[in-house]
Amino acid sequence: MSFGTSAAAMSLGEAYYKVKTTQPRTQGGLAHLTHLYQPASQIRLLADALQVSGPVHIIANACASGSNAIGNAFHLIKSGRARRAVAGGYDALSQLVFAGFDSLQALSTTMPRPFAADRDGLALGEGAAVLTLERLEDARARGASILGEITGYGSSTDLHHLTQPHPEGLAAIQSMTAACQEANWSPGQVDYINAHGTGTPLNDSSEGAAICQWAGDAVSQMRVSSTKGGTGHLLGGAGAVEAVICLMALQGGWIPPNVPIPNPDPVCQFDLVQNPTDFPIRRILSNSFGFGGANATLALQHPDLEPA
Repeated sequence: MSFGTSAAAMSLGEAYYKVKTTQPRTQGGLAHLTHLYQPASQIRLLADALQVSGPVHIIANACASGSNAIGNAFHLIKSGRARRAVAGGYDALSQLVFAGFDSLQALSTTMPRPFAADRDGLALGEGAAVLTLERLEDARARGASILGEITGYGSSTDLHHLTQPHPEGLAAIQSMTAACQEANWSPGQVDYINAHGTGTPLNDSSEGAAICQWAGDAVSQMRVSSTKGGTGHLLGGAGAVEAVICLMALQGGWIPPNVPIPNPDPVCQFDLVQNPTDFPIRRILSNSFGFGGANATLALQHPDLEPA
């Protein structure tokens, strides 16, 4: 099992703190909060419910955690260390998480508008997604309904700032490049990029610059959108939920839209898709970028495609 989370069970830690600060003499009924506060306990309960054995990997890599967890599981299977894996990401809202982002002045005072010239921040959401990964030959042998294939994974760290991304997106370029190299894709073969696109001024300009430099001459044909305008930013769950959105797009033959914006940032030299669009998608990159310069990119393709 491989799972990513940023805040984990922060709401339980918050509940424990409230009781102990308002009722300091209260002793009973609190041990379960501290026990379940640990991400390892949450995943153990899931493993028990699914009767899954084997190693458990928990990745806390800020907002890249969910994609990192899926990429880690992909590499476990590709290397032969596992034949199948359960992977995903999750995070829930809590007052402490909200207060942290508010103190950074990262929250929108209106609504999240990824890649808009007048964007003013993100909106927090909560969610989770879980994928079952296995070797392609095993899935075909048992007649499984295959939703998509992971063909590449890239990760990088730019170490630029505690929270701010590198303005030129240097590490983001590295993660996209690494994912495509493993998938044996060129930028021109990518049908769609599900951008990290938080709606904060610094993230979107950095990611936009990275996409433009990475895509090169193919940038004007590159279809890009961020789904966070509709879901909010799910932190450690974002990469996993967005991977599922990408799989749905592959299955349905459509491009997930950005929230409509009348004034895209000039950095958007690519095709910023702002309305639901039917398109026979075959290859997708999904970006997840986190605080501390943590970056992850997943390369996903339609199950009918043969490896490049």
